[in-house]
Amino acid sequence: MKIVVTGAAGFIGSHLAETLAKQGHTVVGIDSFTDYYAAQLKQANAEDVEAAGAVLRRLDLAKDDLSVALKDVEFVFHLAGQPGIAATVPLADYVRNNVVAIDNLLTGCQKQQSLRCFVNVSTSSVYGRHAYDPETEAPKPTSYYGVTKLAAEQLALAAHREKGFPACSLRIFSVYGPRERPEKLYPKLIRSILTDTPFPLFEGSKAHSRSYTFVGDIIEGFVSVLDRPEKVIGEIINLGSDVEMTTGEGIALIEQIMGKKAKLDIRPKRSGDQLHTCANIGKARELLGYASHTQLAEGLEAEVDWYVNRIYASGLHNL
Repeated sequence: MKIVVTGAAGFIGSHLAETLAKQGHTVVGIDSFTDYYAAQLKQANAEDVEAAGAVLRRLDLAKDDLSVALKDVEFVFHLAGQPGIAATVPLADYVRNNVVAIDNLLTGCQKQQSLRCFVNVSTSSVYGRHAYDPETEAPKPTSYYGVTKLAAEQLALAAHREKGFPACSLRIFSVYGPRERPEKLYPKLIRSILTDTPFPLFEGSKAHSRSYTFVGDIIEGFVSVLDRPEKVIGEIINLGSDVEMTTGEGIALIEQIMGKKAKLDIRPKRSGDQLHTCANIGKARELLGYASHTQLAEGLEAEVDWYVNRIYASGLHNL
């Protein structure tokens, strides 16, 4: 099958594109290589994706013509977007990269009669400060990121409601693992321990609980859509782990794996942070046969190994 993956040089998108290509699908990855973080890190991901047999196109979803990339596509997985809740990122960037971008992508996809399913990848951030409810719960986002990702989700589902467009939305929860973005908790913590530098931690965040989900488990959930698109079209589905851990427990596991304590630098509380997330995945089990099976300690060992041998050893941690 021909499958398009947007954000294919990013953390989760690169894993998905690589996996699908290795399974023998014709994979076209789209990425604009924005400067949200160092382009060299995305380039390292892109090399792995292309080595697996995928074609990677440098395109800006918000303004470029996507017709060539989308020609004869059967499945689209839309992962590209403006991530994070950093206060320094203006609302206009979130609107452009999360809302305008998907609108242009949906316009292009609606011209492809070959399309069997458009999978929008959303986030638990749409739920707000506490994310542990089923998909029927009313969203209450508290950040520009959550607000614009909810808007993107509704644009895709509006096309389904109005025109029968074959779309669904998967809301993912606290994904971690190799290739994770450098500003996220675990890469920053691993770097701090390796370089013996202070690790900035927002006040109160050690008590935040998360259903940390290993990237490999999320990819399995994505791939399962290929076998049953008729079951998910028109649906919103949570995808994550239903096992909770606190941020403090995650930090302790990294310290244990690396055999060294982190030097914590406590910073003022950050607005927009989620206090409690735990994926309610009953619907994912029913419709996708989904299960999250990777234990946090196992997944963090894989992330530490990747960071030490791929990022730190090559000097990419200095970017």
